[in-house]
Amino acid sequence: MHFIHVGGIALNQTPLDWNGNRDRILAALHLAREEGLSLVCLPELCISGYGCEDAFLSPGVQRMAWRVLEEIEPHTTGLIVAVGLPVRQESAVYDAAALLVDGRLVGVVPKQHLAGEGIHYEPRWFRPWPRGRRTHLLVEGSGPAAPSREIPFGDLRFDCGGIRIGFEICEDAWVADRPGASLAARGVDLILNPSASHFAFAKDQVRQRFVLEGSRAFGVGYVYANLLGNEAGRAIYDGGVLIAAAGRMVAAGRRFGFADWICTGAVIDIDACRLAQTRLSFEPPAAQIPSDCVSVPFAPPRVDARCSTRGQGGRPAWESGAQIKEEEFARGVALGLFDSMRKSRSRGFVVSASGGCDSSAVACLIAIAVRLAAAELTVSGAAARMGVAAGQNGGAGDVTLKSLLWRVLLCVYQATANSGPITRGAAEGLARALGAEFHAFDVESLVQAYEGLVEGVINRPLTWAEDDVALQNIQARVRAPGVWMLANVRGALLVSTSNRSEAAVGYATMDGDTAGGIAPIAGIDKAYLRRWLVWLEKVGPEGIGPIPALAAVNAQAPTAELRPGSEHQTDEADLMPYDVLDAVERCAILDKQTPLEAWQRLTVAFPGHTPRDLALWTERFFMLWSRNQWKRERYAPSYHLDDESLDPKTWCRFPILSGGYARELAELRTAAGLPPVGVRP
Repeated sequence: MHFIHVGGIALNQTPLDWNGNRDRILAALHLAREEGLSLVCLPELCISGYGCEDAFLSPGVQRMAWRVLEEIEPHTTGLIVAVGLPVRQESAVYDAAALLVDGRLVGVVPKQHLAGEGIHYEPRWFRPWPRGRRTHLLVEGSGPAAPSREIPFGDLRFDCGGIRIGFEICEDAWVADRPGASLAARGVDLILNPSASHFAFAKDQVRQRFVLEGSRAFGVGYVYANLLGNEAGRAIYDGGVLIAAAGRMVAAGRRFGFADWICTGAVIDIDACRLAQTRLSFEPPAAQIPSDCVSVPFAPPRVDARCSTRGQGGRPAWESGAQIKEEEFARGVALGLFDSMRKSRSRGFVVSASGGCDSSAVACLIAIAVRLAAAELTVSGAAARMGVAAGQNGGAGDVTLKSLLWRVLLCVYQATANSGPITRGAAEGLARALGAEFHAFDVESLVQAYEGLVEGVINRPLTWAEDDVALQNIQARVRAPGVWMLANVRGALLVSTSNRSEAAVGYATMDGDTAGGIAPIAGIDKAYLRRWLVWLEKVGPEGIGPIPALAAVNAQAPTAELRPGSEHQTDEADLMPYDVLDAVERCAILDKQTPLEAWQRLTVAFPGHTPRDLALWTERFFMLWSRNQWKRERYAPSYHLDDESLDPKTWCRFPILSGGYARELAELRTAAGLPPVGVRP
């Protein structure tokens, strides 16, 4: 039996943070030594950061990434380390993994399959490497003490003292024609997968399947290492190192950690993997070319069979619970907010709290972020990491959880003549329960002042009969300057509270409730958000528990509260039932169906509503969707949570100007027995 201690380390990196990224890598390698690891896989592009966007094309960025790699190189003595970076070779830039062995760079393997769908734009910056091609990378020396050298580059495998290693880099493992099959046919023992796989609901289950299946089908040990945290602003990385051997998962690292790194290790029996491989059937390579194998005279130390073969790290109970989506939403967005604050060097958050569902969800997520970070890092550690001095004497050593929450979260309720005591009480009660600072503004005089200015221009009084939208919008807009000013004074992030359902139909006031530097719930639909708030009221995240003060929020029907109280305004009366809205959005945007096709599906899914109502709601959705793309283009950055994102900058593109589905909606009206537009029934 031949046992080797391998591991993956999830890293929280930042694009173009050269010194910070390097130092986190070096600290991770120090931790690997402390854990007794011999082989370490680090995430994809972790030297430069994955989210560098068009900066990847800059020769200066490419040179700096290589300089940082050379700074890391001598710190790998006694280890085998895989680390990702962009590399220019001849006329193209490649997303590559460098293998460093015992203090020396021994080869570079470029990615063969690029992610070009969804939020990924890798083909914009990188070129895929052809399978089977191998060459050398000429690295110029920096002086007589560091001469020029040639580094093997391409579709390579490595023999480190008898341990044979190959690579699948992120997307390489998601395609049908995985490089792993070719590597297994060439006899590799271990496949390393440096990844930058963004979080999405239930995506971790897919990763576990391809890691397990890769280890089984190829008869290898498999080490998958992912990024961690909100790296560049929109994508959240959940970490979650996975290690498998010959079809058995031997270690699964924690996800959504607030530390800079999470190390997960396991002991793999190389002989057991080789035995499994001999029982498999592979198509042999057309020709075994010796140059595809880089031999390195370094043998990773064997470990005793009595070492734990179950691996280090582990998943908490919530990972296998029935309400995993609720936990993932809470923890994923909380981590995203935590990193948004600290990486933007902001000093807390400001929320315009209406007492309704959306602003309450945002406030709760911020409080959850603080509590989870404090639980993992200690209160003083979380405060220091966020750059917050919350103690009585201004020092991080004096900080308490109560004072940290107070400093980080400010909630402001802004009343107009149409605001009521129920929403005011709900907003204040929740803020107090969360430990947030709370203030109430009366902005009615500002509303009246603007109304007076406009009435003086149009020479008539504004009325609800003629000016409904304008009178609603001015109330929402006058709330923005005050909270923006508070955010500026505090150096804090103003948080937009719009959700995805509102974004779909433009049910939001630009420069009003859309104001903010980040929109953390713009990727989630309103129907789910309401269910999540009920869960949060009664159950809550593992280790934190419920927030009973949400009962006052959940008891209300969602309302913009912008019309006079006598009209009993509700969101669903203005639009349609939220479950119907989300269903038609799914049909129209995710499934790309026409209005008629969407309506036909809705009549089956919602037998409790009349076909006529469903047709009118379907028409309303498509009309509002096509009119309001300009709003979606102006929304603050949001977090990607699933395949139903409407973010036009990363996921869902639609023209700002269009024909508005006029012909398709006429077809719908005919099929539903509705009169043509403009014709009275």
